[in-house]
Amino acid sequence: MRVAAGANHVLENAPLAPDLPAAIADCQLVLGATARRRDVPMEEIDAREAAARALAAAREGREVALVFGNERTGLENDEIKRCHAAVLIPSDPDFPSLNLAQAVQVLAYEVRMAVLAGASPLPEQKSDPPASSAELDAFFEHLERTLEAIDFHKGRSPRTIMLRLRRLYLRAQPDLRELRILHGILSDSERIASLARAKDE
Repeated sequence: MRVAAGANHVLENAPLAPDLPAAIADCQLVLGATARRRDVPMEEIDAREAAARALAAAREGREVALVFGNERTGLENDEIKRCHAAVLIPSDPDFPSLNLAQAVQVLAYEVRMAVLAGASPLPEQKSDPPASSAELDAFFEHLERTLEAIDFHKGRSPRTIMLRLRRLYLRAQPDLRELRILHGILSDSERIASLARAKDE
């Protein structure tokens, strides 16, 4: 609180969530700050690009989250997989990690500079904004169940396949109407798989 310098009310009124999924449930753009390369490829952008994207999305009326890991370990794989892109701050390769306060300050600075530079009027809000993080999580759970129901994996790693599919759909940023179509496809696939199993019995 001592370093808030007149912004105590911001900290005092900040909402608290029990975990990351709950914190970003209503967000339609999630950017995660990390210094580590991940085992599943994902888009990597610098802090300036992250600020530009965050501002553009906010101007469209979308909920945006900038996600930071804890001081000791940074973002874990299960946390970064929920992000649309990884934000890399170009530091010395021999000392890539910043402490939490530094990383937050760099991204906050870039967002502020993007706001000050953005003199263009706000774009019209899209009629069908991208699905929220919670809606995507429900879809990913349905997708995982369906892949198991149709015996898709056949000895391949379910974890790796699901991580790659997450990346695919997070890049696509489907809206809720598109997710309903995908849910319908998955439900029909589950139904047909169930009928096939019953016939074999």
